[in-house]
Amino acid sequence: MSVGEVSRATRIPVAAIGRIEANHFDDLPGEVFARGFLKAYATVVGLSADDVLARYTAARRIVSVEPLPMATPVSGSGTRRFGVAIAFVLLLVLFTLALSIVLRPRGHDRPQELSWQNATEQVDQPTMSG
Repeated sequence: MSVGEVSRATRIPVAAIGRIEANHFDDLPGEVFARGFLKAYATVVGLSADDVLARYTAARRIVSVEPLPMATPVSGSGTRRFGVAIAFVLLLVLFTLALSIVLRPRGHDRPQELSWQNATEQVDQPTMSG
């Protein structure tokens, strides 16, 4: 059978059949697709699908896969501490502002014309007109 005939019979792309025949299984789209392609290919060419899949599995076990090193998770404690520091500074500013409002002396910030103390002083002073 030609590659084109196998491709039509199995609905496997011609490029994938070329990779199967060249034993380049790593170039196939994924493990599930590789197994499905191998099973369909074996059935069309007259081989036992179980034998082909068993050989494929045995060949794959020889290749050792090293796990990727786990990246250490970035801890958010530095960011959390910064946020707590900002909140503390804001609370300190608000507390200082509230304290200055509460403890501000009363009456000294009025204009002299409206001040009660100035009004009584003007009444008590004798006038020079007479």
